[in-house]
Amino acid sequence: MAGIYIHIPFCKQACHYCDFHFSTSFKYKDELLQALIKEIQLQRSYLSGETIETIYFGGGTPSLLSESEIGLIINTITGIHTVAADAEITLEANPDDLDKLKLQSLKHTPINRFSIGLQSFFDDDLQWMNRVHRASEAEASVKRAQDIGFENLTVDLIYGYPLLTDQKWKFNLDKVFELGVPHISAYSMTVEPQTALASFIRKKKQPAMNDEQSAAQFVYMTDIMQLQGFEHYEISNFCKPGFYSRHNSNYWKGVKYLGIGPSAHSYNGEARQWNIANNTKYIEAIVTGKLPAETEVLTEADRLNEYIMTSLRTIWGLDLDKLNNIAAASANQLLIAADEYFNKEWLTKNNNIIFLTPKGKLYADHIASELFF
Repeated sequence: MAGIYIHIPFCKQACHYCDFHFSTSFKYKDELLQALIKEIQLQRSYLSGETIETIYFGGGTPSLLSESEIGLIINTITGIHTVAADAEITLEANPDDLDKLKLQSLKHTPINRFSIGLQSFFDDDLQWMNRVHRASEAEASVKRAQDIGFENLTVDLIYGYPLLTDQKWKFNLDKVFELGVPHISAYSMTVEPQTALASFIRKKKQPAMNDEQSAAQFVYMTDIMQLQGFEHYEISNFCKPGFYSRHNSNYWKGVKYLGIGPSAHSYNGEARQWNIANNTKYIEAIVTGKLPAETEVLTEADRLNEYIMTSLRTIWGLDLDKLNNIAAASANQLLIAADEYFNKEWLTKNNNIIFLTPKGKLYADHIASELFF
């Protein structure tokens, strides 16, 4: 099985914290869509005939696409690849795009899952982030999607930023529980170097993020999610039983995937490949039949480290036998390096699989980096 990711690099406006590749100009939208179609054709052999289990439209703002544009992309994929009958096909969406007419039109496409970028139910928070939607649209978009028959929904929330008091964070979580959404992705606000938020902080126009606030809100979230029957299956992801994100879970499990579009990444088990993060140069290359991509063949150490980084974050843990399959005797080396974290009760081991403890989840990235080969 394999997955396909489609990057749609257009947004109505720039969120202050976002460092993903996108453009607020739609001038070359039609040309870019044609380039996506051609790249799917150019990359037809990348996955070596694997059955496609998941298709994911990310961005940017894929919900800006029309029913016919989405249909054209999916039809191109199904014309080239074998797509599983029960494939998970996800569309990232902004709440303001999901009006009744749009949702009705999307019912005529194979889209069967939405990832809705709510972020907060407070207008002052959304304005601080420079989100295009308002709090009333956040709630209404979820209800409209459910009313039209889309039940497989995930929503994004952000915590750990100055405006978000603990009371507001509790309200945001309670509101999502009230809406009956079966999957929640929640991310601590991070300050990426080239973003507007980073500039505001450097110029003292905004305070820096508070690590203690973020940690406290993370702990509250993990506790309340458990009480509400959600599985904490990856550091930032929670779901009701049976509602894992199959696409993202495959990233963490090392399943092959093909990325289409400017800045999109691909992985075939042996190497990583990534497209140029420039719309114009991407289009120019694709038109001439060239792939505007760089490739990195993964060394044994790369593969060990990627497995450590991704597996430790999940409910499935780090399997020492799999580590030894990548490189002989690597499990013993890792256990020696991990001894400190077992003693701190940040890690635990069961049946040759290592897991983060609840305390350890607060230090996931640090632990993984310290265990790297």
